[in-house]
Amino acid sequence: MRKVELVMKVIFGLSLGMTSPTATMFKRPLGKTGLQVAEIGYGAWGIGGAQWIGADDAESTRALERYLALGGNFIDTALAYAEGHSEQLVGEVARRTPGTIVATKIPPKNRVWPAEKGSRVQDVFPGDYVIASTETSLKNLGMDSLDVQQFHVWDDAWLGEGDWQDAVAQLKQGGKIRHFGISINDHQPDNAIRAIEAGVVETVQVIYNVFDQTPRDRLLDACRMHGVGVIVRVALDEGSLSGHITPETTFDAEDFRGVYFGGNRKTELQTHLRAIESDLGIGTDQLPETALRFTLSHPAVSTVIVGMRSVRNVERNAALADGRGLSEAQLQKLYAHRWDRNWYNPA
Repeated sequence: MRKVELVMKVIFGLSLGMTSPTATMFKRPLGKTGLQVAEIGYGAWGIGGAQWIGADDAESTRALERYLALGGNFIDTALAYAEGHSEQLVGEVARRTPGTIVATKIPPKNRVWPAEKGSRVQDVFPGDYVIASTETSLKNLGMDSLDVQQFHVWDDAWLGEGDWQDAVAQLKQGGKIRHFGISINDHQPDNAIRAIEAGVVETVQVIYNVFDQTPRDRLLDACRMHGVGVIVRVALDEGSLSGHITPETTFDAEDFRGVYFGGNRKTELQTHLRAIESDLGIGTDQLPETALRFTLSHPAVSTVIVGMRSVRNVERNAALADGRGLSEAQLQKLYAHRWDRNWYNPA
């Protein structure tokens, strides 16, 4: 048994409990990249100011600075987040902090999320577009090289098609990117199995949370077997597992969460949250910690990126990057709360 696996088996047996944020966050290997990333990563979608409404640049900058000061070192952004504004904010802070690991993403050229079945990779990620988008991201970030570049959508049918792999190889050879990965389509974890097995990706980013446990079916085991780093997104289910979304919650007209939590979904959610609280004997205020520790309890997971637009949120979440997972008994109870549904579709 490898040393890291042995350590994880020991730490994941510890009981649930909050600790105070310190200047050191527990690090995990990002697959076989050689990078060691903080368990809690910084998800920079929300700070862009579009789709997630309410961000303030000054507060976002303070939050980024606090995350790095507490020992965090992994920031995930994307060119599509407010058309590069998120990258600009990230770059401004990351350039001042040596050792910061920055990952970004190339949007599909046809601007279709998720990738449509039957679409041609040459219409989505042609090689010249992959290179040009990377250059734009580097300019936004004010950097000469990216630690991780990712495709923002994916379809396993694209494997072996088009010239995107040549473009990725060119970017690596030119020192523009160090590692390459993909962000898997919403609720489609099996759609990346072929890419993982073929060895064309070093990281995958995937939705994984208490409700959407589909990555446990095949993806996470495949990543462990092939040494692919796993970046978990939406660990709090766009906020539902924070416990802060109630039937009375409202969103700005431009905020995508108005659609995500549309119709009767906010009311429907409450029954599932109360059931989790009852099964684990926890209060609503313990839901976010429980949800994040659930994702971190799988040994295939390298980091969980969390949107943190305030210093308060950074400090609260940073405290969880302590190498501790849930007990096996707690995990077994949470496995029973799998809830297969896709709320990205309009209600």
